[in-house]
Amino acid sequence: MTIATPNPVQYLPAPEGAPSDTPRVFAAIGGVMSDAMPVGKNQQNTQQNYKFRGIDDVMSAMAGPMRKHGLFILPTIAHHEQTRDGKMTRVLITMRYHVYGPAGDCLVAEVPGEASDFADKATNKAQSAALKYLLFTLFMLPVDGRSIDDGDRHHPEAPAEHVAETRARQGAKNQRRQQRQEQRQEQPQPQARRDYEAEARKANSPEAFAKVRAAAVGAGAPADYVARLDAIAAEKRAAAQQPTQVEGFGPGTATVAAEAEQRLRLAASRANLPTLDADFQTVYGIPVDQATAQQLDTFRERIEAAGGTK
Repeated sequence: MTIATPNPVQYLPAPEGAPSDTPRVFAAIGGVMSDAMPVGKNQQNTQQNYKFRGIDDVMSAMAGPMRKHGLFILPTIAHHEQTRDGKMTRVLITMRYHVYGPAGDCLVAEVPGEASDFADKATNKAQSAALKYLLFTLFMLPVDGRSIDDGDRHHPEAPAEHVAETRARQGAKNQRRQQRQEQRQEQPQPQARRDYEAEARKANSPEAFAKVRAAAVGAGAPADYVARLDAIAAEKRAAAQQPTQVEGFGPGTATVAAEAEQRLRLAASRANLPTLDADFQTVYGIPVDQATAQQLDTFRERIEAAGGTK
């Protein structure tokens, strides 16, 4: 596929009645060329590892001189072709640019552009490429920093206001970057969440468990979470009564849980609480007859503390 051949450059005279002493587009272009700042390869392509001159840098270099000499560019798309190659979109365009001077006359030039993209930016990239090379070739932009500092130069230095504008823009950019870095440094680092249940299971004495439970309460753990910690302690006390003791502590008997269940059912009967079994399983996730004595006593105390209601 080939891109459409661009038309020759055209000149459209100033409209009738334009002042004769107003500079025409050719003079304005010459003035912009005299004031244009050099554009270096300040951008980096990290995929192919090469430096390039970005369209943003080129437009920034041209904005001040063009405003000063009353020059502006009106772009339109004269030709557009788009094809798909797998996931890649390829675009070929011809951009038509009307370069207007302060008197209203203009030059009409067409520039080709080509770009590929995996998303929906191929046309945007092609337009940026065409505009960049229009500006380079029309205004003969300096591309080496030495061209503005060379002692043998025959063109005047850039206006002081344009240099000040460029420096102010760069200073603002550096300030924003520094502010972002300071904000990132001031943000508190997330702290790892403490696993009190794991610590409770590792506790090898009632004293060690008591410290873990106190830390959980001090951290604002909800009542059901603290109840789970108490259940772990009860399990460890029950395990201590088995022939092989694993991670257990403290004395106990086989009848402790049965006696605790009897006390719990008596408290539920006095409180007229017929939904005892369902309520208990909702809180602990196990039936009453599978609970530890500690869980049973804790639930009984909640009923009694509520004055008969849970």
